[in-house]
Amino acid sequence: MRIMFVGESLIDFTAASGLVFQGHEGGALTNSAVACARLGQPTGFVTQLSSDLFGERLLDYLQGNGIDTRFVLRSDAPSTLAFVERTPSSNRYAFYMQGTADTLWSPAELPLLPASCRWLHFGSIALLQEPAATRITEFVQAQRGQRMVLFDPNARPSLIADPLSWRKRCEQWFAAADVVKMSDEDAALLAPGRGLADVAADCLRLGPRAIVITRGGEGATLYRPGAAPLEVASPPIKVADTIGAGDTFAAGLSVALLERGVEDTAALAALPSECWRDVLKFATAAAAINCTREGANPPHRVEVDALLARGSNA
Repeated sequence: MRIMFVGESLIDFTAASGLVFQGHEGGALTNSAVACARLGQPTGFVTQLSSDLFGERLLDYLQGNGIDTRFVLRSDAPSTLAFVERTPSSNRYAFYMQGTADTLWSPAELPLLPASCRWLHFGSIALLQEPAATRITEFVQAQRGQRMVLFDPNARPSLIADPLSWRKRCEQWFAAADVVKMSDEDAALLAPGRGLADVAADCLRLGPRAIVITRGGEGATLYRPGAAPLEVASPPIKVADTIGAGDTFAAGLSVALLERGVEDTAALAALPSECWRDVLKFATAAAAINCTREGANPPHRVEVDALLARGSNA
């Protein structure tokens, strides 16, 4: 296993019409783990799944995508459910996650990851519910210096009861990360009224070596200490659904960095801008393909390589 994910695993019910919903396996970290596995990296997952029918589906989904589930615990608590309504500009969510299996993840002993694991992802709504939030934070902090850590806030405002407390706690999560991936919507929630460059600068002062802010169909921007921002555009596509786009981007980011030998902070700091541009292009291509189909459905490696090849020949 090369990349590990820790966080929620749930069922997304997307609105078809009226009160008719279609279920999909999902959750931000689950989507990212599936994307990573499909992009060709040995992937593992840390969470707690219910023994109910949804939990069984989620376990089958992870294993069916080749994800190592040795660190997945089981519980009689119910599965987390999310209902998603698409709007012209974004998506609206309703979460049912009180006392659910993944939010109750709190093992007496934290998992000991194999030395082969070089990247760890965390973030999203698993950090908004106790006891999982505290235990995940402790788990991530224990990895510092042993492997690269990527944090994606993936904020859901409807779940944040106290924005000021959430922003304060985000500082702790930024400090635990080497790379931060966030959306422009996350940045607006973190620092209302401030520009993206200012938000990135604030985050960099807390310790991360790189901040990548995605801007939907407009692409993504990389911010690093002492370097000019680096922007890449998204490939032109016909959007069917944006669910899972950011999760797929995050996976593409760590896959591309790992393939360029980034396994520690020294390698990250030494990565030249030309390589970073290729990394960002890979991540945006993966996210773009995800957006061409319904629900979170990350692409396989051959699809991303084909899209990048078409772009280079254009």
